[in-house]
Formats: sequence, C-alpha cells, structure tokens
Amino acid sequence: MENKLTSVIVNFVMRAIIGMGLIYFINQYMLPDENTLNVGLNAVSFLTTGSLGIPGVCLLYGILFYQTL
Repeated sequence: MENKLTSVIVNFVMRAIIGMGLIYFINQYMLPDENTLNVGLNAVSFLTTGSLGIPGVCLLYGILFYQTL
C-alpha cells in the first residue's frame, strides 16, 4: 500500500514539473511578446498539469483561447 501511494505522488509531481516547464517554454519562446494567451504559473496550473499531464496544459491554453473569442 505504501509503495503504491509513493508511486502516485511521484507520478503527480513529475507530471506537474514537466507541465509547468512546458507552460514556461510556450510562454517564453513560442508565443510573441504581449500575448493574451499566456498561462500563469500558479497553484491552479500546478494542480491541473499534475492531475492531467500534457492534456492539462492543452486544456489551460484552450480555456484562454476560448475566452478571447
């Protein structure tokens, strides 16, 4: 039981770190300056990317894109 819990926590943290790094990379290098589609690096982003992974990053950018329509 303890080994499974450790595995889940490590998996969550790894997905969150990779997701936050991907958001930072997209905000800095893929989008032009002064863009309205910059996702913030905060607790909500951390939890979303930690639970969903890369689809969570896509979800965050999709929500911002939908808001600009």
